[in-house]
Amino acid sequence: MTSHSIDTKAFRAMSYGLYIVSAKNGDAMAGCIVNTFHQVTSKPARVSVAINKENFTTGAILESGRFEATVLAESASMELIGRFGFQTSADIDKFAETAHAFDEAGVPYVTEHAVAHVGARVIDKIDVGTHYLIVGEVECAEVLSDEPPMTYAYYHQVKGGKTPPKASSFDPGDSAGAAAPKAQEAGKPRYGWRCMICGYIVEMDELPDDFTCPMCGMGRDMFERVEL
Repeated sequence: MTSHSIDTKAFRAMSYGLYIVSAKNGDAMAGCIVNTFHQVTSKPARVSVAINKENFTTGAILESGRFEATVLAESASMELIGRFGFQTSADIDKFAETAHAFDEAGVPYVTEHAVAHVGARVIDKIDVGTHYLIVGEVECAEVLSDEPPMTYAYYHQVKGGKTPPKASSFDPGDSAGAAAPKAQEAGKPRYGWRCMICGYIVEMDELPDDFTCPMCGMGRDMFERVEL
């Protein structure tokens, strides 16, 4: 059998967008960032999303049978992306500080920094390993602004964003990590601050009060002091 090598950098040549997929199960609202939301067919109008099995949002989608997808604009803040991409709806209400609306089925969708939204009813689920590929029949769709949609390349190259560990395109080499370390003096310990949301580390004695994580947009209160 011929041995084949896989260079995961080849996947980065593929074009993706950046979306917030959301659902509502009972009174619980959930949402997460994905880059794998796609139109599948036009007649009938169907879409698909690949989403990690462990995501709280995944359970809400499968239990309720419906989901929404918001197309994020290039203007979307790292704080918004960090809230939905690096935190879990099991612990916080992500919609509490996020502008949102509800479609006719009662499913929430994000309206701030949004280009469009699409609501769908689940018609199929395919197990693809760590993720489910969920196929939905579109029940509603609306353009929300004329802003340019954010591509995954723009998120990485312009905004300096990182890939959440549960994302379909996660590569350990691309995970949020430390800022470039300074030279260590012999026998002297180094200290820094680690973001408790995405794991980004900055080497600095004290963080300014207005410091925000360059990876996920979280503020100073979400950093903990660590020895490097």
